[in-house]
Amino acid sequence: MTDERDIVLDILMDIETNNTFSNTALGKALKKNQFIEKNKRAFITRLSEGVVETRIKLDYIINQFSKLKSNKLKPVIRCIIRMGVYQLIFMDSVPDSAACNEAVKLAKKHGLSGLSGYVNGVLRSIAKNKGSIKYPDIEKEYDKYLSVEYSVPEVLIKKIKKDYPSDYEQILKGCFTERETSVRVHTPLVSTVELKKMMADEGIKVHNGYYSDKALLISEYDFIKRVPGYKQGFFTVQDESSMCAVDDAFKEIKNISEDFILLDMCAAPGGKTTAALEYMSEKGKAYSLDISEEKLFLIEENIERLGYENAVVARHDSTYLIDKEEFGYDFDGNVDMVIADVPCSGLGIIGRKNDIKYRINDESIKELIILQDKIIENAASYVKKGGVLLYSTCTINPEENDDRIEKLLKNRDDFKLIKKRHFLQGIDRCDGFFYAILKKENAG
Repeated sequence: MTDERDIVLDILMDIETNNTFSNTALGKALKKNQFIEKNKRAFITRLSEGVVETRIKLDYIINQFSKLKSNKLKPVIRCIIRMGVYQLIFMDSVPDSAACNEAVKLAKKHGLSGLSGYVNGVLRSIAKNKGSIKYPDIEKEYDKYLSVEYSVPEVLIKKIKKDYPSDYEQILKGCFTERETSVRVHTPLVSTVELKKMMADEGIKVHNGYYSDKALLISEYDFIKRVPGYKQGFFTVQDESSMCAVDDAFKEIKNISEDFILLDMCAAPGGKTTAALEYMSEKGKAYSLDISEEKLFLIEENIERLGYENAVVARHDSTYLIDKEEFGYDFDGNVDMVIADVPCSGLGIIGRKNDIKYRINDESIKELIILQDKIIENAASYVKKGGVLLYSTCTINPEENDDRIEKLLKNRDDFKLIKKRHFLQGIDRCDGFFYAILKKENAG
């Protein structure tokens, strides 16, 4: 039988050698092992996510007790030692002896018996000296101290500090704050009160959201598809900030007729599309598009599970204008609402996708901004007079948020800014998020 630590090692090696995002690697592993016991699934999730989330701190500790620096180790040995250190430092339920012994077993199992003594020596030395590990001086090296404490690259700390000089410490802390899963209740089928009781009766910890009356926050469940109400289409996973964006956008729509057209340009996994479909009440048509072929099934699954039939799901690269022959409809200036949840740096969801912080740099942000400008430019061209454009990101980077809206308004005098809203993790009780609602006032 496969041991849970073996599964964690596979996840970490997938991330390390294939550059797979951590949530994708974990999701694949849990799906493959979906029938193992709940406590083992929880252990796998905690250890794999924890190692990724605290990587900088783990390596800082390893480098104090190893002659070879962490970045010089074989990837499999590096992953095994990181796993051991995480258990020693962060998992009180795991005895130190077990953390060390199981790491040695893993090294031997993967054909590295010659290095098992090294693994054992490093981990037992850390276990013995846990109380005397030296961290960067908080007075003399504050940015480095924060980098190690929160496992965030120093360059990213400097950026957040520059953008949010009063709030950056709370934002960093917020990235490490464990939060419940936010779900949107599908109110045409069930009330929030009914679903809340249904979940609580099954032992799931559940309480109302903070920003939307359709939101429930849940924890202490095993697998989202096994949560009561999932198969019946009673809810879908969506952060409250995203719910607020769609809610506020529809406040600007006075009438939803049978010929109402919604276009969701970067739609996967379909949260905003299905939230919009609920407002549409089976009137009109929604076009839910995404560039990723493999993610289209997520949109389709959510739409079908919630019981909607007035939606078209298709692949499209939103940096290109939609040809009127593509879907048999001329989108140019004819769409009632366009949703553009654009690709972004993801600085608002570091707590949920905890390896994003290691991938962000100035060059990648510049490339994203070019992409964002192209998508929002196309989005604006689709909106009809009196129609609404909802622009959103899951980042807290002003360059990708306020600056993009300012540029659009400078170039398009036919649009008026109705509302924009910022959510900051650690300050607000949800993911970091930004949205702006714009209305087309004339034909342009």
